[in-house]
Amino acid sequence: MTTHAKSDVQELSIDHVTLYVEDLETTALSFARDYGFETYATAELPGRAKSVAIGSGRIRLVLTQALQDDHPAALYVRQHGDGVADIALTTPDAEAAFAEAVRRGTRPLAEPTEVDSVITATIAGFGDVRHTFVQRREGTGASHLPGFTSVDGGYSEVDSGLLEIDHLAVCLEAGSLRSTVEFYERVLGFRNTFTERILVGAQAMDSEVVQSPSGGVTLTLIEPDTSREPGQVDYFIKNHDGSGVQHIAFRTEDIVRSVAAMSDRGIEFLSTPAAYYRMLGDRLRLARHLPEELASLNILADEDHEGQLFQIFTRSVHPRRTLFFEVIERVGATTFGSGNIKALYEAVEAEQSG
Repeated sequence: MTTHAKSDVQELSIDHVTLYVEDLETTALSFARDYGFETYATAELPGRAKSVAIGSGRIRLVLTQALQDDHPAALYVRQHGDGVADIALTTPDAEAAFAEAVRRGTRPLAEPTEVDSVITATIAGFGDVRHTFVQRREGTGASHLPGFTSVDGGYSEVDSGLLEIDHLAVCLEAGSLRSTVEFYERVLGFRNTFTERILVGAQAMDSEVVQSPSGGVTLTLIEPDTSREPGQVDYFIKNHDGSGVQHIAFRTEDIVRSVAAMSDRGIEFLSTPAAYYRMLGDRLRLARHLPEELASLNILADEDHEGQLFQIFTRSVHPRRTLFFEVIERVGATTFGSGNIKALYEAVEAEQSG
């Protein structure tokens, strides 16, 4: 392996995330109106598919709707419903990264090609999710996508303050967690940064976090313990029909402002028992935000050895109740709020017994 090829794998970061959707216009409008994302480019393969590129800060999502029954987006949506199909990765050399990943054992899906000064190549990931390497020639716009045309005037009326994709949470079929972690370690040079077994009443799940050497890509991988009672991971896999991305976490620097703005636009977030906030002071001393601010917006708080984090999850509007989103603010913390699972469980128990 050449030093250059190794560097191309190590320098990976999230370029964009492609979602296959059934109704492009409605989905794009929802992201613009509710999340404050701006439309910056469009593309169409006449009679085959149409796409919209939207985003905010460093967040870039590509929404694609099939116009023909045999298009990959049509096949995906029929099996899974709307969902994440591609986690695209920026690299300084797409051809070298692709060759190195294939040499390390991954399945190639699309050989390197260059269109509009952007080189792309695609490999298989987990489930029906793939990874496309993206390299832009010098002088090419940082957000330019091949085949897309820039558009003006696609600005949102709301500033949600969402800055970048913090991580993606992936639900895996039982028994595939270890092999998936090993795949990312071997093929893309990711490192395992966090391992945890989570017990919630009669349910249990195992989680491992893999992250690119640059820190630009973080995947939280979760599999259910099928020897115990079924929980949300089991239901996701059943309703999604296999492994897939359960949620995308968007980072903000002020979660109170972001969640208030998004709530005003009609986004529904998961509610939190009042007991959670009565018990919050016993768990931690808040680094920022007031307890009453968090309580009024149902925002959760947790901490690790590095600091604190604040998070909240949207209520899924997916017909299958699979895909949803997270808003997260980090004040030093590097983990993912697993303490909130236990705290929420105890809060529910306290309310039921009270």
